Amino acid sequence: MTSQTNNTPLFPFAAIVGQDRMKLGLTLNVINPTLSGVLIRGEKGTAKSTAVRALADILPEIPVITGDPFQLSPEDELPTHKELALALGKDPGAPVVAGARKVRVVELPVGATEDRVVGSIDLERALKTGEKRVEPGLLAQAHRGILYVDEVNLLDDHVVDVLLDSAAMGVNTIEREGVSFSHPARFTLVGTMNPEEGELRPQLLDRFGLCVNIEGVQDLDSRVLVMERRAAYEADPWAFSALWKEESEALAERVGKARALLPKVGIPRELLFEIARHCLEVGVDGHRGDIIILKTAKTIAAWNGREEAQAKDVREAAELALPHRVRRQPLMAIADNLDRIRKARDQAPMAGS
Repeated sequence: MTSQTNNTPLFPFAAIVGQDRMKLGLTLNVINPTLSGVLIRGEKGTAKSTAVRALADILPEIPVITGDPFQLSPEDELPTHKELALALGKDPGAPVVAGARKVRVVELPVGATEDRVVGSIDLERALKTGEKRVEPGLLAQAHRGILYVDEVNLLDDHVVDVLLDSAAMGVNTIEREGVSFSHPARFTLVGTMNPEEGELRPQLLDRFGLCVNIEGVQDLDSRVLVMERRAAYEADPWAFSALWKEESEALAERVGKARALLPKVGIPRELLFEIARHCLEVGVDGHRGDIIILKTAKTIAAWNGREEAQAKDVREAAELALPHRVRRQPLMAIADNLDRIRKARDQAPMAGS
């Protein structure tokens, strides 16, 4: 199990009470990283950060090059590996040692400097010797993993610009005084925020594939269960994690099966028309919403062990992919869009429903 820096086990993902939509949005992005991440919007104390950090329980393993800070794959990125080895001052001809580890959740602090995020170049060495000596940043650590930004709406604009560029291109470029260096930076962006503290820039908002609005659990018994589980975890994190070990492993196994099944999942062509019609009816700009609904519906089918997406998968996918993409009137909150999406859906029943 992935642990915190003080070796205390993380709160198990499977032990989180309620918040099923948030957990589904996160799980779908683990199964299919091309969904472009998820934005979790909700009031304080609703387990947003706990859920993201607890993803360590269900993340799959990936092949890596041992000791490589750029998280490259030994299978398809060897030419880049040699170039990056030079940039780190290492022998590019050294034998590549392949290994495996779990996908990582890399946390980007709100107050992180641009150098910390992007990385830096030893400019003096570059000017004197012509060698580009690079210090990798958080985007290098997040390659092929999950980049988590708590309070994403409070990020400085220059860091937002960096994230937008990397998310769009899958490449991070470090530039200093005319000296530049690029490396792969493909990551799943997960953001959490309290909308009471301000909204997100539209350009960054659109980069999140899915958006989930959550609130505190309203059921009395569930609220008591939240307190009991948290108290048990704080009293003995190791014993509490051991209690959830079997369920956590079962969840991770289900995720692994869904990842393997996903490439085989198809969708009837008539449902593509329903996706397009649905986006038009609720007023979605561009085509990204259509594509994300398609991908999400297929991922939901894989999560449920099916090789073909159904109308109910499209409906559920729309509720995850469209709330932040529907055109809003002044003062209309993103949360209001879910009712609008459901109303449009109910007025035009889908084929195969």
